[in-house]
This record gives sequence, structure tokens and C-alpha cells, in this order.
Amino acid sequence: MIYLKAFVVGGLICTLVQIFLDNTKLMPGRVMVLLVIAGVLLGAAGLYEPLIKWAGCGASVPLFGYNLSKGVIEAVKEEGAIGLFKGGLKAAAAGTSSALIFSYIASLIFQPKMKR
Repeated sequence: MIYLKAFVVGGLICTLVQIFLDNTKLMPGRVMVLLVIAGVLLGAAGLYEPLIKWAGCGASVPLFGYNLSKGVIEAVKEEGAIGLFKGGLKAAAAGTSSALIFSYIASLIFQPKMKR
């Protein structure tokens, strides 16, 4: 059942973002920044934690700003001011590393070419 919840919630978030992209002139990078900020704000308001507990990764992956802010808060509590810089990097390291590694493997398998 958790897989279904994750799929539905993640799909709804991604569908809303795609509709937003299609109907505005904002560039995808700016929309990603809005998603990060939305995750941080919803987490700070205490609204995002119950959704993550209910839907799992379906809610935590699209709005990853929540995970970044959670990592920063924990690092500041443990290490002080230096945690402001280390916490976000530590929280995002696994996802960023896996995205880079799998993208590299995909490029080796499919041999991408530049568009003309």
C-alpha cells in the first residue's frame, strides 16, 4: 500500500509542477528553486512531516528542500555554525551522487549525441 501512496502523491506533485511549467514562462531551474523553497517552508510550518510519514518517498523526493533544511538543522545542533554549510551538503550527498553515477552509466550505454 505504501508504494501506491508514494506513486500517487509523487505523481500528483509532479503533475502540478508540469502544469505550472506549461502555463508559465518560468524556466525549469527557477521552478526547481521554488520546489526547494516550498519544501523548506512547508517543513518549517510543520505541514510536510505528516505528509512524508503518510506517503513516504512520494512526498520527500519532489520537494527535497525539506530534507536539506532538516540536514542543516541537525548539523547546526551538533556542530554549531559550521553546520550551516555542512548540513545541506551532507543531506543531499547520496541523492546527488547517485544521480551523477547513474547518468554517467546511462551515457556509456546509450552514447548520447548533441542536438543540432
